[in-house]
Amino acid sequence: MNNKLTLLFLVLLMQFSCKDDNDVRLADNLRDAKKKELIFKTIDKGWNFIDTPINTTSEATMKTWPEWRVFMEELSVKPKKTITAFQKKAKALSTKVMALNTNIPTQFDNPQIRSRIATLITQVRMLDLYINLDKVSDKKVTELVAEINLELVSLQRQMDKIVEKSKIPMEVGESDLLMMLDTTRAIQAGNPAIPGNPAIPGNTVTPGNPTLRGNPKMPGNQTIPGNPGGATSPKNSNEPRVE
Repeated sequence: MNNKLTLLFLVLLMQFSCKDDNDVRLADNLRDAKKKELIFKTIDKGWNFIDTPINTTSEATMKTWPEWRVFMEELSVKPKKTITAFQKKAKALSTKVMALNTNIPTQFDNPQIRSRIATLITQVRMLDLYINLDKVSDKKVTELVAEINLELVSLQRQMDKIVEKSKIPMEVGESDLLMMLDTTRAIQAGNPAIPGNPAIPGNTVTPGNPTLRGNPKMPGNQTIPGNPGGATSPKNSNEPRVE
């Protein structure tokens, strides 16, 4: 009889224990669901890219630079419903932004544009990294979206600056001046100065006469007898005078 009561007690205890575990698990799941929902709402609210050209140059470039057009089109499609959709979008953007390094129009293929593209690539790839972590940081994701927007504006303004500068006509003789400067640089590069032998302006040496022309004798110097060049040396104050 005692054994039966003990067994019944253990069964009831196990049932209550399992119920408590289930309640804890359900509470944890509910808490996680609410947290994910809050993260989703924060990211959804902050996921606003500048997905349209900000100037005519950028708009015109979309017709001649396919990689730029594809990237901007990818930015314009906003994910919906789940955090997974945002994670997939970040991966797609990471792939598209890498393509900007290829086929850059000749007009924009310079260090200023390339440095901005490199920064943009870094920021988009960081976005892809942070949004795909096990514990998504909604704050970091929204910060990166804002930084990407700033770099998009910087890149498009630089493109416009290059185009506007190319429209400014050169003044009369400016092209000849630039050519002369290039020629001068080339001559200097081909005739480097010899260290320890600097040229003395205004002094020239003629064959057979080592006297420096344009360098008058200084007071206190005397001519050395037997020196046909007329070179002078300073007087010695200790030398006895000859009357």
